[in-house]
Amino acid sequence: MRFARSVRVPVPAAALFAWHERPGAFQRLAPPWQRVRVRRTDGRVTDGARVELEAHVAPHPALDPLVELVVPPRWVVEHRDHVPGRQFRDVQLEGPFARWSHLHRVEPDGDAASVLTDEVDLALPLGPLGALGAPVARAELARLFRYRHAVTAADLERHAAAALPPLTVAVTGASGLVGSALVPFLTAGGHTVVRIGRGAPRDAGTPQLRDVRWDPDAGTLDPRALEGVDAVVHLAGASVSERWTDAHRRAIEESRVRGTTLLAGTLARLERPPRVLVSASAVGLYGDRGDEVLDEHSAPGTGFLADVARRWEASTDAAARAGIRVVHARLGVVLTPAGGALPKLMLPFRLGAGGRLGDGRQWMSLVALDDVVGALHFAIAHDALRGPVNVVSPEPMTNADFTRVLGRVLHRPSFAAAPAFALRLALGAEFADAMLLASQRAVPRALLAAGFRFRHPTVEGAVRHELGKGEYE
Repeated sequence: MRFARSVRVPVPAAALFAWHERPGAFQRLAPPWQRVRVRRTDGRVTDGARVELEAHVAPHPALDPLVELVVPPRWVVEHRDHVPGRQFRDVQLEGPFARWSHLHRVEPDGDAASVLTDEVDLALPLGPLGALGAPVARAELARLFRYRHAVTAADLERHAAAALPPLTVAVTGASGLVGSALVPFLTAGGHTVVRIGRGAPRDAGTPQLRDVRWDPDAGTLDPRALEGVDAVVHLAGASVSERWTDAHRRAIEESRVRGTTLLAGTLARLERPPRVLVSASAVGLYGDRGDEVLDEHSAPGTGFLADVARRWEASTDAAARAGIRVVHARLGVVLTPAGGALPKLMLPFRLGAGGRLGDGRQWMSLVALDDVVGALHFAIAHDALRGPVNVVSPEPMTNADFTRVLGRVLHRPSFAAAPAFALRLALGAEFADAMLLASQRAVPRALLAAGFRFRHPTVEGAVRHELGKGEYE
C-alpha cells in the first residue's frame, strides 16, 4: 500500500530540512493519541543511523499483552537515501509492519517557502488477513500526516516569527505533560535545553540536551550549571489531579513554593543571570468567580488553589529583584490526550455516559497543548511580556457547552450528568468544588495585546487538533 501527502510551509527549504534533522523533531511529530516513545537514537539523520521506538498499537493499555503477542512494541528504523537539504528515508528493520518505508522529501517553492512531501510504502502484518485492514490503515495514515503537517507548519512559523538566535533554555518539569512537549519544540527549533530534574543525569546523545540535578526539599541546585543560560522555564510541581489528602495538599504547595524559591534565589546569585524566567502558575489563582470575565488585572480569589498560586508567584521575587524579567504563565486546563484532564473527561463519553458536571454552568478556561508550548516560547521571545499572563483559549466555555463539543467530536452522546453531590462524595468536597465545579472565565488579554497568535483559538478546534479528529482552523 502506498500513501503520499504534501504541505506547503512558509519557510525556506533549508530551514524545513534542518528542523527535521534536529533532535526533538520526531517527538514533535508523534501524535498525542498514539503511545510511541523513543528508546534510543543515534542523534543524527544520516545513512545508517538508527532510531529504536516503543510503539504500542493496542487501543487501550489493558489490551497490550494480547495485542503484543502478534505485534511486538519494539520498532527499529534506519535512515537511508539521505541527500542533505532534500530528502531521507526511514526503513523498518524490526517492527509492527511486514514492510515500512517512509520518504521525507523537501523541495523549494520560491525563496521563502517550501513543500514537504511524505511518501509511505507499507505492508500490513498477517498477510492476506492483514490486507483486509488496508482501508483503516489508509484512514489512519491520513489522520497521522494531517496532524504532522499541521504541527510542522505551525512550529516553523513560530520559530521564524520569533527570529531568536540559538538560546540555552533551562527547563524544570521537563518530563511532565507540558515540559515533554516544550523541550522537543525548543531543540527542533535549534535551541539547547538544560533539563533540571531530580533524577541522575542521562546521556541524551546530543549536545543540544543536558541534565542538571536539583533537590528542592534539600535546597540543592548547583549555580555553576546554570551560569550563562539565556532563559528559564519553570514547570515543576506535584500534580493537582490526585485526591487531596493532607499529605498531598502539602506536596502540592511545598513542591511549588520550595522549588520556585530555590530556583529564583539561585538565578539571582548568578554572575550571568538569564534574561527571563517564565514560571508556571494557574488560573486557579482566581478562585470560583461565576460569570466574571477574568484578565491579568483581576484580583486573586479564595480557596486552597488560589492560596497556593499566590505563594507560588510570590516565590519568584528574588529573581525579579535581581533584574530578571519574570512572567507568571497562568495555565488553564491543558487539552491533550497524552495526559492531564482530557483523558479523564473523555472516559465517560467512550462508555456512552458523557455529560455535564454539576449544573454545567461553570466556566472552563481551556487551551490546546500546542498553544501552551507556543505561548511559553512567545514569552521567552517578547520582552514586553512580564508579570501575570493568562495562557488560555480566547473563548472560555461553560462545562455544559464543552461536554456538547466533546460529544460531537467523539461521536458520542452527551446527555448524562454527574450531580455535584455525587462528585463531592466520590472525590472529596474540596477537590470536586475546586477542580470540577469552580467557575473561571479567564481570557488571554496580555498574550493577545502582545500579538500572540493562537493556532487553535476555539475549543472545538483545539480538541479536534489534539485528537486528530477532522480539519483544523
